Amino acid sequence: MTRPLTGIFLDTGDLDEITKYHALGIIRGVTTNPTILARSGIAGGWAGVEKHCREIAQLIDPYPLSVEVTASEPAEALEQARRIAGWAKGIAVKVTIHGPEGGIDNLRIIHELETTHDVRVNVTAMMSAQQALLAAMAGATYVSIFGGRVNDMGHDAGREIRALRALLDAFGSPAKIIVGSTREVRNILDWFEAGAHIVTAVPKLLEGMLIHPYSKETVKMFLEDGKRLI
Repeated sequence: MTRPLTGIFLDTGDLDEITKYHALGIIRGVTTNPTILARSGIAGGWAGVEKHCREIAQLIDPYPLSVEVTASEPAEALEQARRIAGWAKGIAVKVTIHGPEGGIDNLRIIHELETTHDVRVNVTAMMSAQQALLAAMAGATYVSIFGGRVNDMGHDAGREIRALRALLDAFGSPAKIIVGSTREVRNILDWFEAGAHIVTAVPKLLEGMLIHPYSKETVKMFLEDGKRLI
């Protein structure tokens, strides 16, 4: 089973985009969710999802791919998670911190998947350090805070990340902090500085990190000046 890595995870289900950025050597994993996969135009129901996810996992191996459970009933969710994990060795199964109306069942599922079934779990849809701490204590490999949504609510995602990282380090927890819902390029650096192990980014944000107008201007100047030397 693939162990957790750190760095930037590409947030997409588009095979062409994954191929493009994986070839640059700058991503350390891929994250998806039902919304992302639906936007990718996958046909054929769960069989189509499985085929698509297997292709992504093979493409980025040995880096991890996160795929989300869609069932809400505990027994069904547990079975679905185990089935998804069996698609490829690098898959981490996404499980939300709780159900649509709250409840504690998901935490039990997370603990059972990690400790009994040896399934790597990425606990998602979290908005606070306290939620993520409980997920880590339950045994989750990855704990995902939705930084952009935290900021949208008027709170400080950086503060939650710093608090969580300090707690995980103090407890000697191996859980890795993923920060997602990334809104702008600056979020990526800020959240790494705050203590995130991993930040997710859509392709356009990676391009925004790379391309700078002054760099373009400088490259053009070098090329023009180079012509005069020939």
